Amino acid sequence: MAKSDKKNPLTAVYISAIVAAVIIVAGCIVYNFLMTSYHGEARRLYIPAGATEQSIADSLKSFDPDFGPDVYKLWNLSGGKPAIARGSYLIEPGDKALQVAKRIKNGRQTPVKITFNNVRTIDQLSEKIAERMDFTADDFTSALDSILPAAGFKKPQYVAAFIPDTYEFYWTASPQKVISTLLDYRNRFWNDERRARAASLGLTPVEVATVASIVEEESAKTDERPTIARLYLNRLDKKMPLQADPTVKFAVGDFALRRITAKHLAVNSPYNTYKVNGLPPGPIRLTDRKTLEQVLDAPKNDYLYMCAREDFSGYHNFARDLDTHNRNAARYRAELNRRGIK
Repeated sequence: MAKSDKKNPLTAVYISAIVAAVIIVAGCIVYNFLMTSYHGEARRLYIPAGATEQSIADSLKSFDPDFGPDVYKLWNLSGGKPAIARGSYLIEPGDKALQVAKRIKNGRQTPVKITFNNVRTIDQLSEKIAERMDFTADDFTSALDSILPAAGFKKPQYVAAFIPDTYEFYWTASPQKVISTLLDYRNRFWNDERRARAASLGLTPVEVATVASIVEEESAKTDERPTIARLYLNRLDKKMPLQADPTVKFAVGDFALRRITAKHLAVNSPYNTYKVNGLPPGPIRLTDRKTLEQVLDAPKNDYLYMCAREDFSGYHNFARDLDTHNRNAARYRAELNRRGIK
C-alpha cells in the first residue's frame, strides 16, 4: 500500500506562526520607519532653486541626522522631484517623517512671516524683507522700479507705498508678488473715505504719509502725536516753513543727532524744511497706519511752534506765538548746555 501524503499538521502550524511573526516584525519595522517623529526644536528646512536629490539628502541629514534620512528615503520612494520640493518648511516637534516627506513632495510650504516697523529708508525695507525670502535686496529694489512708478509713485515717495504690519508669504514668492501684495494692502487702507478726509486737509495720501513720517520722528509719545500733526497742518495752511528738525536729520543722514546746529540748518537739501517751504519730496520713514489716522483726525488747535521739554521727558512744549516759543527754546538750550550735549 502507498504511504500517506498528508503533512504533519504541527509543521504547518509552525510555518504559519513563523510567517506571521516575520510579517508582524516587518510591519513594525515599516510602521516605525514611516512614523519616525522629530524630537528637536522647531526649525525651518530650506530647499533652494536648483537643488538636486543629493543636495536634498544632504540638507535633510544636516537638519537632523536621525530624522532627516528617513524623510529623504520616504520622499525619494514616493517619487519626489527636486524642482517641486523647492521651498521653506517649518518642522516642529512631533512631526512624522511620512508627513514631512509628503509636504516636501507636494511643495506644501509653511508661509514665512515678515514684520517690518521702525524702517526709515527703502534700502532698509529691501534688506529686511530679503533676509526672510529667497531673493536679494537688489532683486527687491529692481522690482520696485518696475512696479511703483506705474502705480503713481516717484522714487522719493516709494516708502509711502508700504504700511508696517506683519505679512505672510511663501519663501519662494517673487519680489514682484511681495510688492504687489504690500501695495494692495496699502491701497485698501486708502479707501474712498480716507482719501476724502485727506482731500479735506488739502493733502494727497502720499502727503499725509509725509506729514505722518515727520510726526513719528518728532515724538515717540503716541499721545501727543495728534497735537504735533495739527501743528504742522496749521503751518502748511499758513504757508509757513515746517522747520521740522527730523527733516534736517534726514537731509544730513544722521537721525542720532541730539542737537541741530547752524551747520545742519545750512544744508542744501529738498528735505531741509528750514530752507525749503512746504513738504519734503516724500516721507522720511515708513509710517504706521495709526499715525496716518492721527494725521487725518488731528484735533483742532492753534499751535505753530514746538520745542522739546527741558526735562527730557520726550514730550514737547507747544506755543501759539514766537515769543513763547523762544522762551521754551531758551530753556531747552540751557539744559543741553548744562548736560554738555553738543
